[in-house]
Amino acid sequence: MATVAEQWVLVEMVQALYEAPAYHLILEGILILWIIRLVFSKTYKLQERSDLTAKEKEELIEEWQPEPLVPPVSKNHPALNYNIVSGPPTHNIVVNGKECVNFASFNFLGLLANPRVKAAALASLKKYGVGTCGPRGFYGTFDVHLDLEERLAKFMRTEEAIIYSYGFSTIASAIPAYSKRGDIVFVDSAACFAIQKGLQASRSDIKLFKHNDVADLERLLKEQEIEDQKNPRKARVTRRFIVVEGLYMNTGTLCPLPELVKLKYKYKARLFLEESLSFGVLGEHGRGVTEHYGINIDDIDLISANMENALASVGGFCCGRSFVVDHQRLSGQGYCFSASLPPLLAAAAMEALNIMEENPGIFAVLKKKCQHIHKSLQGISGLKVVGESLSPALHLQLEESTGSREKDVKLLQEIITQCMNKGIALTQARYLDKEEKCLPPPSIRVVVTVEQTEEELERAASTIREAAQAVLL
Repeated sequence: MATVAEQWVLVEMVQALYEAPAYHLILEGILILWIIRLVFSKTYKLQERSDLTAKEKEELIEEWQPEPLVPPVSKNHPALNYNIVSGPPTHNIVVNGKECVNFASFNFLGLLANPRVKAAALASLKKYGVGTCGPRGFYGTFDVHLDLEERLAKFMRTEEAIIYSYGFSTIASAIPAYSKRGDIVFVDSAACFAIQKGLQASRSDIKLFKHNDVADLERLLKEQEIEDQKNPRKARVTRRFIVVEGLYMNTGTLCPLPELVKLKYKYKARLFLEESLSFGVLGEHGRGVTEHYGINIDDIDLISANMENALASVGGFCCGRSFVVDHQRLSGQGYCFSASLPPLLAAAAMEALNIMEENPGIFAVLKKKCQHIHKSLQGISGLKVVGESLSPALHLQLEESTGSREKDVKLLQEIITQCMNKGIALTQARYLDKEEKCLPPPSIRVVVTVEQTEEELERAASTIREAAQAVLL
């Protein structure tokens, strides 16, 4: 009986073998051959290393030289040689003991030493003390923080706003709060370093488009659209972001926002707008690029800006729809883990907002002075002006590079030194050379404020012209 059963099983196996697909038989044959090869293949023993003597170990230790923790830096590096400021960096600034007209600080609206702003900060200092000693979620939320967020949202005409205690960390925290690994971010190649750090923290797929080149951006969006069609399942869970600046810190140029909004809707992407340089500068009431172009602010998914320029305070803010902003209260690293903004700085920012609202004509004054200096700086032999005529921060670059970045920096620094000796305070734009995605050329940054008179603007332009002729010709 057992023999008959065994024969029947054998017959079934043979029958199954005949009915099996060819690819199945081939795969099993390959696996059987691979197993046979592993069984009969030779094995090799690692050669045993003889132990070193104590003397040999000491010799090896003495010969070993550790790599330096950081690369060597010249003692003449600009970052190690400070310009010492004595007193407030207002219209007139004392640098290294010399009084100059300030064309270096981002005090666009001249509110840094405004009596009302100082009085508000002093009153807050007496009430709350200096700092907060805790993040927003751990007894670091003061009533003045909530008041400032409400005021910013009302001023920007958005549903909600959120404040950060450090300007740089605002956009650097906001981007990774939304964009994660696997998402795609289309970003302008001239984006500032804070945006770059935010992108790095997000670990998203980064696609750079040429500076202010809408056609190049659309090319990348079309390419991604084609890729999405190949894998629609992945495309459904992949988020796409466009990240730009209103006025670019590194170039002083204005973003083509109307065209970007059209691309946002056409290719179903989210648009983030960084307005640290344009907030409190552009638009009839200083609301930034959206007001300048007359674009509905709801067309922008998230707006961020710092309060360290026009508002003459510290920190930054993001604003937009409530459900978007509230997400940062749970995921914004700079918001969740940093001590909250000192109340005195929040009070100062609120009073600065009050002054902006009460004096809307101040923005037209600033615009006129920006246009004045932009025109006056044209035609300087050896230098070219980079930036829009409405930008309060312009760049002066060498018309022709020497071929060495170090030499270019030295030439520009010599121009700055000569200007400072004549009472005009300027500065070079600083970058972390080895970490910038697209390193801008060296430049002198010229900053315009409402406090500067027409005579001082002309004096600065003529001083720069004379120094350039002395250094470059």
